[in-house]
Amino acid sequence: MDCVSPILDVATRLWDCTAKRVVYIPELEKNLNSLKSLTEELSNLSKDVMVSVEREEELQQSRRTHEVDGWLLAVQVMEAEVEEILQNGHQEIQQKCLGTCPKNCRSSYRLGKIVSRKIDAVTELKGKGHFDFVAHTLPCAPVDERPMGKTVGLDLMFEKVRRCLEDEQVRSIGLYGIGGAGKTTLLRKINNEYFGKRNDFDVVIWIVVSKPINIGNIQDVILNKLPTPEHKWKNRSKEEKAAEICKLLKAKNFVILLDDMWERLDLFEVGIPHLGDQTKSKVVLTTRSERVCDEMEVHKRMRVKCLTPDEAFSLFRDKVGENILNSHPEIKRLAKIVIEECKGLPLALIVIGRSMASRKTPREWEQAIQVLKSYPAEFSGMGDQVFPILKFSYDHLDNDTIKSCFLYCSTFPEDHEILNEGLIDLWIGEGFLNKFDDIHKAHNQGDEIIRSLKLACLLEGDVSEDTCKMHDVIRDMALWLSCDYGKKRHKIFVLDHVQLIEAYEIVKWKEAQRISLWDSNINKGFSLSPCFPNLQTLILINSNMKSLPIGFFQSMPAIRVLDLSRNEELVELPLEICRLESLEYLNLTWTSIKRMPIELKNLTKLRCLILDRVKWLEVIPSNVISCLPNLQMFKMVHRISLDIVEYDEVGVLQELECLQYLSWISISLLTAPVVKKYLTSLILQKRIRELNMRTCPGLKVVELPLSTLQTLTMLGFDHCNDLERVKINMGLSRGHISNSNFHNLVRVNISGCRFLDLTWLIYASSLEFLLVRTSRDMEEIIGSDECGDSEIDQQNLSIFSRLVVLWLHDLPNLKSIYRRALPFHSLKKIHVYHCPNLRKLPLNSNSASNTLKIIEGESSWWENLQWEDDNLKRTFTPYFKTW
Repeated sequence: MDCVSPILDVATRLWDCTAKRVVYIPELEKNLNSLKSLTEELSNLSKDVMVSVEREEELQQSRRTHEVDGWLLAVQVMEAEVEEILQNGHQEIQQKCLGTCPKNCRSSYRLGKIVSRKIDAVTELKGKGHFDFVAHTLPCAPVDERPMGKTVGLDLMFEKVRRCLEDEQVRSIGLYGIGGAGKTTLLRKINNEYFGKRNDFDVVIWIVVSKPINIGNIQDVILNKLPTPEHKWKNRSKEEKAAEICKLLKAKNFVILLDDMWERLDLFEVGIPHLGDQTKSKVVLTTRSERVCDEMEVHKRMRVKCLTPDEAFSLFRDKVGENILNSHPEIKRLAKIVIEECKGLPLALIVIGRSMASRKTPREWEQAIQVLKSYPAEFSGMGDQVFPILKFSYDHLDNDTIKSCFLYCSTFPEDHEILNEGLIDLWIGEGFLNKFDDIHKAHNQGDEIIRSLKLACLLEGDVSEDTCKMHDVIRDMALWLSCDYGKKRHKIFVLDHVQLIEAYEIVKWKEAQRISLWDSNINKGFSLSPCFPNLQTLILINSNMKSLPIGFFQSMPAIRVLDLSRNEELVELPLEICRLESLEYLNLTWTSIKRMPIELKNLTKLRCLILDRVKWLEVIPSNVISCLPNLQMFKMVHRISLDIVEYDEVGVLQELECLQYLSWISISLLTAPVVKKYLTSLILQKRIRELNMRTCPGLKVVELPLSTLQTLTMLGFDHCNDLERVKINMGLSRGHISNSNFHNLVRVNISGCRFLDLTWLIYASSLEFLLVRTSRDMEEIIGSDECGDSEIDQQNLSIFSRLVVLWLHDLPNLKSIYRRALPFHSLKKIHVYHCPNLRKLPLNSNSASNTLKIIEGESSWWENLQWEDDNLKRTFTPYFKTW
């Protein structure tokens, strides 16, 4: 018996072990079904947990716990593993002999063991899927609420900024715009969005930067918002504070809100760490200058624009009150007039709206409108609230020259589209740009000033456009400044569309230094020959007068600038003008004067004489121009009359040659001899900046020296019916042409000529405007015969890389602009009309990708265009408009 017991015990243990393992084989199918069922239960539980997590995260501004996140990830892994096991099990069962016995007992045993263990693992994981809570609330970002009232018209801009704050690719945002447009209000709205709400940021810091920048004060504001003992940074150097700030902010996701920036702020000097890819941190700034956005290298810039008419009415109504607007049927109509004067500027709408809230009768509103239109600085709140705020932009201009140029823009009427070239000519005439002896350099400075004023949001318009505008309220502020803060309101007069100027009104102008009259009738009002002893500038444009009143100029001894342009009915220039000894600028553009008086030579101080488009000019007496020793600018292009009575073109060029200070000539050449004179004179080639060849009978070939194209800014050929070809004499430059050789030529006009192509334009790398029209023989713009791809590549020429406008009109035989697609880095507009054989544009998916605004043409032409593929056509179709 003593021997039997141990044997039985060993046998029992062996059986238990064997039986437990043997069962893996017969119960494989049953266990697979159990595993599948348990896994489905686990998946359903996972979905329920995920629904709870998403609800908490979306509605409660919470974040899932690490435990839940880990469990959900484990479920995904488990589901993948079970799926593989079930597939293997299905194959094993399908391979049973006679449907009962496993074909490979070892394989079935191994799989059965895996299934059994996975059942235990799924059961365990399922048991862990019951949580007391699935997410924890995010901590509030330490942010100070900024006081603000109801906002109008900012919701769309706010949503754009909010999306940028959520975009991990955008690290910094620049909000720029005119003073009083609502930039600070928008920034307050952004700040308050994080107040008392859950978010991904650890801290939101508001900093008013202003000018001059004080790094120490900015650092103190930041450190006061961070959890650091005062003794660690109080009385420390800027460098030590920067190190402490950098260390603290690196451990956080932060938002820095920089308000009222006027110049670049070095974030590293403050201690703000690099906004790299490993952080969600953001910097948002406000500024009145787009240049600050450039200098701060913001990832996203947004212009805060003035309000739309509906938004402006809503804001104005809030400030005036619904009761006032509804108190009389006339008041709502008058309110729209007041709102129009504000031109959507929130600052003006708020201040004027509050002032109008106390005016309850139509008469009071009409009186207020009269003041607002005539002397806005005297309207309640404008001179002491609105203008001083806007003046900050003026105060921060770089120098007195820019300030003078800015103030001068107020002499143009409200809503007037100002041509840059004409404005700069006036600045030169006024002497604002006198530090340059070369008018071309002065023009370049003028272009830069306009660009600066646009970037400062003191002038409106894209920096690349050749026009600008001044917001009406900014213009009112500029007039206020020009009139010594309104103390000398008769110093400058600007009138627009006045049908009759009464004599008693003109008497008020005796103190005036500048008078600017547009579309106004002066004949009757000036019959009394008033005295203008202080008048320096008279701009009299489009007055529909045939002649000026007798004695008109007798009492203007100090006048320096006289602009009589666009008086198309003016046929005679009064001799009185020739006695204005101080006159330096005379503009007779778009007048119908037929004869220049010989007495014009008395204007010995004249620096600028502009005779563009003087349509019927027939007589320029000899030795008049040569008697203007101080002349620096002479313009006379696009005359219509060919009935020359006493006009010696060659003689005029010879007189222009002998003037010592002349550096800018714009001129039309009408005959072959005068073209020859131009081409053989190095002095004229250097001085002529804008050249238009018109008719020139008998002229078949023009060979332009390279030196000519190096100085020209505009080149035109107008109805030169005999001209067949333009050749460029490269001289010794052939073989090593650089893109800078034609760097001044920005505009080319071709009209009514017989050219077959304009291949020479490949060297005009700075060309911005190309107009070709009524040239019936032209087949190509850039031809393929004279200049192949290899030469273009060899010279590293970028064709039309700066072209902004391409205008093709009435070219029935034109087949090609260029045979390959061009990038057109600057192109904004394509105009094609009556060019039926132009079947393809040199465009691909990369052409004008960020600049194109419009393609004009006929619908039939557009429909017949050939494209590389349908996607390319779909890309450009939104830009097409029927012309």
